[in-house]
Amino acid sequence: MSPPVAARPDLELASWLRLTLVPGVGGEARRALLKAFGPPQAIFAASPRALAQVVDAPIVEQLLHHDCAAAVDAALVWAGEPGNHLLTLADAEYPQRLLDAADPPLLLYLKGRPELLNRPLLAMVGSRNATAQGERDAEAFARALGEAGLGIVSGLALGIDAAAHRGALGSAAGTVAVIGTGADRLYPARNQGLARGIAEQGAVISEFPLGTPAMAHNFPRRNRIIAGLALGCLVVEAAPRSGSLITARLAAEAGREVFAIPGSIHSPMSRGCHQLIRQGAKLVETAADILEELRWETRPAAPTPLNDTAESGACEETRVLASLGDAPCTLDTLSVRSGLTPGALLAILLPMELAGRVAQLPGGLYQKQHQGS
Repeated sequence: MSPPVAARPDLELASWLRLTLVPGVGGEARRALLKAFGPPQAIFAASPRALAQVVDAPIVEQLLHHDCAAAVDAALVWAGEPGNHLLTLADAEYPQRLLDAADPPLLLYLKGRPELLNRPLLAMVGSRNATAQGERDAEAFARALGEAGLGIVSGLALGIDAAAHRGALGSAAGTVAVIGTGADRLYPARNQGLARGIAEQGAVISEFPLGTPAMAHNFPRRNRIIAGLALGCLVVEAAPRSGSLITARLAAEAGREVFAIPGSIHSPMSRGCHQLIRQGAKLVETAADILEELRWETRPAAPTPLNDTAESGACEETRVLASLGDAPCTLDTLSVRSGLTPGALLAILLPMELAGRVAQLPGGLYQKQHQGS
């Protein structure tokens, strides 16, 4: 009995993979080839003479003779696993906002929900060495924006990135992590659990081939994808000359809105944000500031029947307002006064902030808002 015949691989997708896997062929050369010949299959079917009219001889040599069949097959097998996807420039699910970027990736490796890439997203970035307050701010802003229907895209780094993903995770708007390694190698190791959660509920994407390890020069490249996917970019904490400022600059160059949270003049992690504000970034103190600047209409939540849970929530809001008093106070102080954990408080404060009953001030302070004031 003859062995079963394997399913014929997707030749079109294999050609896209091959074009991205041939070494020595940069983005400019790939775009020139696509412009001259059309789909990658036509590129590889072209004669050496025709190719030489578009790209240099060393690139022609690589295109004709480099054997990347094993890597192509491995990627096709990976794409066949549940939850994994390969998106090319020709696919309808390819993020349309990225097409406006100067150097859009030809192919994206994606784990999770591809539909998120074409939904409204805000980039949220900041320092890997964030302060505890900075992480709390990032998580709170991301959660509030997610509840308003605006997803969060970030880079899965330690510090602000991870806090932003945590805040957005679980919201209907979702979160997208753009990584600087292969999609089969999650970095840093401390965020692997978070990355698995994002892959299940959101999306993890990479332009780098499978197996690509963490290399310093790849992380600035992924920043252009973060900026390109988003309607705007919020920098929570950043030192001068940081990667976060690169992302903000790329966002501004692409015509996106740039936002920054101010901080203490004594904190090195505030200097990058203050620099951005001096350069024209919008100073924001609440998630509502961002939504207003984007002219964002919060999506109405589904009506909730008045039950024990709703009544309990109303009681907790009353308890928080009573604990706030008339003077601003920190989350930790409010926790002591109310007897609620900081995590529980954040979940209560965010809807109150969006409703205008509470305001978050610089330095992580919260203040009661008097109606009609």
